[in-house]
Amino acid sequence: MEETSIIISGFGGQGTLFAGQVLAYASMDNGLDVTWIPSYGPEMRGGTANCTVIVSDQPIGSPLVRNPDAVIALNLPSVDKYESLVPDDGVLIANSSLVNREIERKSIRSIMIPANDFAEELGLPRLANMVMIGALAAAKPFLPLDAIKKALEDHIPERHQKTLPMNFAAMDKGFEFAKKNL
Repeated sequence: MEETSIIISGFGGQGTLFAGQVLAYASMDNGLDVTWIPSYGPEMRGGTANCTVIVSDQPIGSPLVRNPDAVIALNLPSVDKYESLVPDDGVLIANSSLVNREIERKSIRSIMIPANDFAEELGLPRLANMVMIGALAAAKPFLPLDAIKKALEDHIPERHQKTLPMNFAAMDKGFEFAKKNL
């Protein structure tokens, strides 16, 4: 496995940091080296929030990333900020429920996925982040989807255990959509 860098970006309250934590736990639980760096504005809910996750089977030299291998963009400002930074043949997964434009770069692999719409269909609107994680697992398979699900199950707080079936359904929905639309 080579080093894989991922940026997850959106508004505060969209679960960007939690999505990154799930990937970090899944990586650690599977014996990989990982860094997880959160970043958010002082506004928190409604402000900008993003995190950087780096996964590798070797020691990681720096937790900072200039050109991430994959970006999950939960809103339009995130697409605008990161589209130009993804390297050629990198992956940009954009939430088409909140992004009202196409991805302009043709040298990257992009998926426009209606994550909010899928989450609402599942009955829990805040699951858009897990729809996007499922799509990432299909587009940039550095870990199997089952490993990510297991990490969520093992690390989700007790009070949220009842949401696991919906979280798993959201991941599956994103995974299947990405497989069909890559």
